[in-house]
Amino acid sequence: MKRIAWAVAAAFLLAFAVFEAVEHGGWTVGAVLLGLIGPDLTFLAGIGAPPAGRGILPRRVVPFYNAAHHWASPVLFLVVFSFVPNTFPLALAWLAHIAVDRVFGYGLRTADGRQRAAA
Repeated sequence: MKRIAWAVAAAFLLAFAVFEAVEHGGWTVGAVLLGLIGPDLTFLAGIGAPPAGRGILPRRVVPFYNAAHHWASPVLFLVVFSFVPNTFPLALAWLAHIAVDRVFGYGLRTADGRQRAAA
């Protein structure tokens, strides 16, 4: 049931982000793309780290990954970006990224890099 709710949220947020990008054009399109892929750029912090195992993130990546994949960060940005012209779509796309991850079963990680148990 949670995945269905996340899927509905993801569809809404993605559609809203695309609408905003089309409405404002220009660099907001890039902002939406950054919001969609940006959270996964945290994996770059693990370059050169020894493999931790299948599906396990290197320990040094976990704090960055969790910070970028927690819903509170983009919600805060939604509030802040509401007052900065043409940046609102970035936060929408970031939140959509998190929602899509939850749909596919990817959530926050434990300190050792494993998936946290779904609540």
